[in-house]
Amino acid sequence: MQTGCSVAWGSKTVVITFSHPLSSPLKGNELKKMKPNRGKTCAGERDYVYMLSAGNQHFVLTVPLKFPVQENISHLHGRLMLLHNLPCFVENDLKQSLNKFIEDETIKGYDREAEMALEAVKSGEVDINQLAETWAKAYKETTLEYAKPEENSWDEDFADVYHDLIHSPASETLLNLEHNYFVSISELISERDVELKKLQERQGAEMDKVMQELGKSLTDQDVNSLAARHFESQQDLENKWTNELKQSTAIQKQEYQEWVIKLHHDLKNPNNSSISDEIKVQPSQLRDSVEGNGRIYEEQSLLEESFTIHLGAQLKTMHNLRLLRADMLDFCKHKRNHRNGVKLHRLQTAMSLYSTSLCGLVLLVDNRISSYSGIKRDFATVCQECTDFHFPGIQEQLEIVQKVVLKARAQRSNKAKRHHGNKDSGIEDKSKNIERNQSNILQGEFYITRHSNLSEIHVAFHLCVDDNVRSGNITARDPAIMGLRNILKVCCTHDITTISIPLLLVHDMSEEMTIPWCLKRAELVFKCVKGMLVNVSAHF
Repeated sequence: MQTGCSVAWGSKTVVITFSHPLSSPLKGNELKKMKPNRGKTCAGERDYVYMLSAGNQHFVLTVPLKFPVQENISHLHGRLMLLHNLPCFVENDLKQSLNKFIEDETIKGYDREAEMALEAVKSGEVDINQLAETWAKAYKETTLEYAKPEENSWDEDFADVYHDLIHSPASETLLNLEHNYFVSISELISERDVELKKLQERQGAEMDKVMQELGKSLTDQDVNSLAARHFESQQDLENKWTNELKQSTAIQKQEYQEWVIKLHHDLKNPNNSSISDEIKVQPSQLRDSVEGNGRIYEEQSLLEESFTIHLGAQLKTMHNLRLLRADMLDFCKHKRNHRNGVKLHRLQTAMSLYSTSLCGLVLLVDNRISSYSGIKRDFATVCQECTDFHFPGIQEQLEIVQKVVLKARAQRSNKAKRHHGNKDSGIEDKSKNIERNQSNILQGEFYITRHSNLSEIHVAFHLCVDDNVRSGNITARDPAIMGLRNILKVCCTHDITTISIPLLLVHDMSEEMTIPWCLKRAELVFKCVKGMLVNVSAHF
């Protein structure tokens, strides 16, 4: 670091000159704390000269500095003090002198660049019109007052149009059209189920015949070959119906959105005399369901009780609490009949779709982000029975969630490796476990899907739980309870004013869930909800 230094004595003056600039040999932690100057200055080396007088002796320190200076000036000052064993009483003076020198030389560098730019403009090397356009564009992009307003996307425009129509006399027409689309998709799904059932029955009969001949005229290879053909046939049939459903829903969505836009445009035109015919509901246009098709949802008598509660110590807030015995998917399913109660539920959901009074639902799922088993499959089936005209389909949303989870897992794993260096065996084992299941979520985590085609909800919270929730010894620190707290926090910060929660944190009852077990679990969930609501009310 001190190579090439020369010391000259004469007239009681000591001159110390370094041939290498101090800006080059930074390493390690010093390199991490660099603070580069903004902009560009003329690069080059300039000699910093510091004069020190001690009694009758005068010392001159000359150090070449490379500009632009990208080191922290405090670090550079400390290195000068350390390398040359300078006395402590010159520390402040050296720092001020160094700061002033770097600041002055940087400004001079800017001035030189400005002069060179002006000369380039005067000589015609730079097109002044193009330069003015570039400056004007940069100014508009960085100054909010002169920036162009952001253009609304198609989804935002359609949302505004739909919100206006659903609060107009055309609301009943919209609901009836959505119901007709729902009946059409439901019929396709019924045909698919019937065809798949017939194929399975036919394949089952063929397999029974083959199994009877096994060991006589047929071998295990023949059985495996037949099973492979059956699987391929079933996959081909499922793919055929999946493509047909996708095509039907895409056509319905396009037709619906175009009709909504046209109807809104006609409503805005006061001279349009045919508008009353467009929103007029004809009984013959409604497609009532046919009894006995196997997909009518039976209505059961509901057991429910409602309460009004006030929470908070000083500032009390009012909440409505409803205890209801029902399947969680009953809040999602559409009914095919046109009874007033069903239509009112659907109308309320549609009118509050783009509002500050959203409705949510908590579903308890496993750690795999999919729709292939359990309640996830049943929920996806309900979502697919009616076309979603506002949001992506359930499968598209799950694919987006998987991508986000993979990205989050990778970032978390890299951060853990940087901080701990994989020295801790426990951390290393946990990191390996996460890497083996990159697309899975952890207990207590949840993902959110949005829906406009469900009966009474707009948002579904998919909370990951395990079999531990069936035991009777979970506490307030259990991942399921902590996940429920986080869900309530999201509801309070994102205008979800109604949330349906499985009170016992299970969807199916079993023998070990006795009355004491139910009372203990209900008390735990109630305390969790109360504590979260009180905490949130104190901050809003």
